[in-house]
Amino acid sequence: MASILIVEDEIFTRELAGMLIEDLGHSVLFAGSVDEALVLLRSDQPIDALFTDIYLKTAVFGGCDLARIAVSLRPNLRVLYTTGNATTAELRATFVVGSHFLGKPYSPDQLQTSVHGMLAA
Repeated sequence: MASILIVEDEIFTRELAGMLIEDLGHSVLFAGSVDEALVLLRSDQPIDALFTDIYLKTAVFGGCDLARIAVSLRPNLRVLYTTGNATTAELRATFVVGSHFLGKPYSPDQLQTSVHGMLAA
């Protein structure tokens, strides 16, 4: 069982992903913004993985920057990115090494496969 931090500014998407991940047996922490995520990442709260949207509406910087900061704070953190927008090779080049990607919209099965892949890496 892993503890996964979900960073998503769309509340419905965040809560649905959380329910699906909890159904897999993992514990979930939620953040609706980069600032909320950083508070959790800087705490003593156990966090094994970060599942973050790349484009967060209220953020000066988005999920890619958040992931880099998160991994600098927690070097063994696993990362799974998501977005409903197109991704380019240039954007993917900014991803944390060893991270995973899941495009939106995704099915429960796709989320399950991606979470298992991220945690097994």
